[in-house]
Amino acid sequence: MSLVTNIRHFFERHGFAVASRVADKLGMRATNVRLFFIYISFVTAGLWFAVYITLAFWLRLKDMVYTKRSSVFDL
Repeated sequence: MSLVTNIRHFFERHGFAVASRVADKLGMRATNVRLFFIYISFVTAGLWFAVYITLAFWLRLKDMVYTKRSSVFDL
């Protein structure tokens, strides 16, 4: 067997059983646990994107309000 195949089999035996173990502990189906992790990852990525957009808008608004004008005709 090649090294890549050995690594893949190792992760399939040990790493991918996490959802099954959590589901067994909670008394749920493994597919529900996997879907929960997928949805949570999308929510957290979307949350930080929304925070970034909000901060960018806030900084832009702050720059527009606090710009120094040199004369009355700059309005």
